[in-house]
Amino acid sequence: MPPPPPRSLRVAVIGAGAAGLAAARELRREGHAPVVFERAHAVGGTWLYDDRQRHSSSSMYASLRTNLPREVMGFLDFPFAAAPDSVDARRFPRHQEVLRYIQAFVRRFHLHGLVRLRTEVLAVTKDDDEGSSNSGSWRVRWCRNAAAGDEEEQEQEEAFDAVVVCNGHYTEPRTAADIPGLDAWPPGKQMHSHSYRVPGPFADQVVVIVGASNSGADISREIAGVAREVHVADRSAPADTCRRLPGYRNLWLRSMVERADADGTTVVFRDGSSVRADVVMHCTGYKYSFPFLLTTTAGVDEGEDTPGSTVVSVDDNRIHPLYKHVFVPQLAPHLAFIGLPFKVIPFPMFQLQASWVAGALSGRIQLPSEEEMMEDVRTLYTELEAVGWPVRYTHCMKHSQFEYDEWLAEQCGGHAGRVEEWRKDMFDADRKKKVECPETYRDDWDDHHLLEQAYRDFNKYS
Repeated sequence: MPPPPPRSLRVAVIGAGAAGLAAARELRREGHAPVVFERAHAVGGTWLYDDRQRHSSSSMYASLRTNLPREVMGFLDFPFAAAPDSVDARRFPRHQEVLRYIQAFVRRFHLHGLVRLRTEVLAVTKDDDEGSSNSGSWRVRWCRNAAAGDEEEQEQEEAFDAVVVCNGHYTEPRTAADIPGLDAWPPGKQMHSHSYRVPGPFADQVVVIVGASNSGADISREIAGVAREVHVADRSAPADTCRRLPGYRNLWLRSMVERADADGTTVVFRDGSSVRADVVMHCTGYKYSFPFLLTTTAGVDEGEDTPGSTVVSVDDNRIHPLYKHVFVPQLAPHLAFIGLPFKVIPFPMFQLQASWVAGALSGRIQLPSEEEMMEDVRTLYTELEAVGWPVRYTHCMKHSQFEYDEWLAEQCGGHAGRVEEWRKDMFDADRKKKVECPETYRDDWDDHHLLEQAYRDFNKYS
């Protein structure tokens, strides 16, 4: 029997960052009609810098540079190569260069006409009038953000055949809530890296940074240039850790914070030592947040389907239930999420996920049954529990991203391409160099043979 003719659907895409723009392109390539909703004034998502510390959806700080080489970062068929008009031609450029790359992607594939800027999605609901869980319209309620001096427009609602959620996960700060006493510290005495922009305000202060991952490492070194002391509390460090980091007279790596005095002055580490701190900064990551979707945050049995009134649950940063981090089994393929996995090379993964979603919506790609997808979700949870992987790391791809990318490519049947071997090798080399030379890995690299392979591949798209 011949396959059914492809379906062409009207699809709401929420977010015009790299994930949403990749989704828009792949959906249109597949014959769908995407509409991209973006609450900001321009495309770019997390790469759209905003120098405001408060009431900003941006998590960029002024000096931020990528922690991946540009050659690795780019979409599979749109190279991120230095150009004559680059604002930062380095291999590890500042955030402005990434934004320009995203803007170039929009121009190259004529996506601007698909994007509604300054338009915030308020609610997404399912219209079940047609009786089937996989049919019927989705209702998207939205409003246009008021421009300066203008009155805000009335809320409006539109019907769509499907919804693709691409709102990112770098806007809702996650703090170290398990530190006794810290909740009594006022906002001026503690902050999240989401609000950090420049080091100047920390001049001559004692700063405790909770978290030693990418943002914690970069921000602590920058602040050390002006602060009196900077203490980085690493949750994974042994309790007796207390050592000055090489090259700095005032930067210390410490064990995790044990408690904070409620008077807002003193921080005590696990080894019993303490410092009088002016500021505690949480470099502890972000929460998944979907305020426009009906969700629960706790108390859902992850071995069972979610209640009919709830789209997904978000419990300790696990979004349940999601098949392969993308589809809600009960509603697949008409509700999908793109860009949730972390510890990945994001843009190529966005492209592969988007191609999979677009093909599933058109009928070109057949998904397993709802029961089979739910069984896959339960199997994943069992495997993570068996190796002691915390719930909050459910969507972490630290050790499996390339297997996941390859699986996605196979599902897409070659429509989206594959992650090249040089890209994988360059990523692995960068990760190793970052550990060995955290101060210099961005500017002192030795992967010239991989760089040559990358640019040979790039010639195919010039």
